[in-house]
Amino acid sequence: MSRAASTVSPSDRPIAWWLLACCALVFLMVMLGGITRLTESGLSITEWQPISGVIPPHDPAQWAAEFARYKAIPQYRAIHADMTLAQFKTIFYWEYSHRLLGRLIGAVFLLPFLYFLVRGRISGTLVPKLAAIFALGALQGAIGWYMVESGLSGRIEVSQYRLALHLAMAVLIYAAMLWVALDLFGGRRGGTIAVRRGASAVLALVFVTLVAGAFVAGLRAGYVYNTFPLMGGRWVPEGYFHLAPWYRNFFANVAAVQFDHRLLAETTVAAIVALWLGARHSGLAPRQRRALDALLAMVAVQAGLGLATLLLVVPLPLAVLHQAGAMGLVTAALVARHGLGAPARL
Repeated sequence: MSRAASTVSPSDRPIAWWLLACCALVFLMVMLGGITRLTESGLSITEWQPISGVIPPHDPAQWAAEFARYKAIPQYRAIHADMTLAQFKTIFYWEYSHRLLGRLIGAVFLLPFLYFLVRGRISGTLVPKLAAIFALGALQGAIGWYMVESGLSGRIEVSQYRLALHLAMAVLIYAAMLWVALDLFGGRRGGTIAVRRGASAVLALVFVTLVAGAFVAGLRAGYVYNTFPLMGGRWVPEGYFHLAPWYRNFFANVAAVQFDHRLLAETTVAAIVALWLGARHSGLAPRQRRALDALLAMVAVQAGLGLATLLLVVPLPLAVLHQAGAMGLVTAALVARHGLGAPARL
């Protein structure tokens, strides 16, 4: 019998709650990352200093030096050439907060992990899972700098490929911690093979749609074709395949990237509705039905946020809510899938 299906030890509950707290911090981290992108703050800190970078500039000479480093990159000359020091401090603190939260997440994960480990509170099968999650978190820090570095020369923003990688890794870390926490809480009851497969497909669709949204953000594709359902008066936008080779259009063509994100979002909505309808008479437990109800409600909210963000041309509050909605949808899809039982494993 798997750990998830067995009786859950009361000693596992503190570990589960700790992991949920880490999930909440990662959720916040994704939101803060969205704000840094939308406010064009992500390149304001041009060096990676994991230790000394904890302390921000605190006197005029240090602020002048930090601002001078920002002035040396293409983004400043192309977009912010008239920026004042006071304005620079605003974008600096958005990026500084994002990086500081990343360090905090590392500490909040590592220190309790070591405590539980030393006290013998973590089972042998759980240790490698938690160690792997911590390793992914460390790798995420390096990926974050890899992303920032792409915008410091030759470009005025970060690479959309690296942005998508950074977001995808954050979501994978979040999902891994949430899955393990749910295992520790127990309560998996199983479900029919068809419903389980449908929930797995929905979870995969939600993830792919979210990553596609990162390409929309990286190319600023949400600021064009601000109509729905047509794009420039057409169902398929003009110039969908104007880049060569053809496959570059899926990642570097503004029109194609926005269209693909729309199509994936619509497919995700349809898949969740189909899953909800198909599971109604499949003998699910009340808890499982509630999880699918929550998934249906969450996708409706997220679709509404996406449409509003598009039609109103990406206002900051709505765009941040849309990113929060994406994480909420990941959460709802993962909880619904987890409650349907094996065979998925971390």
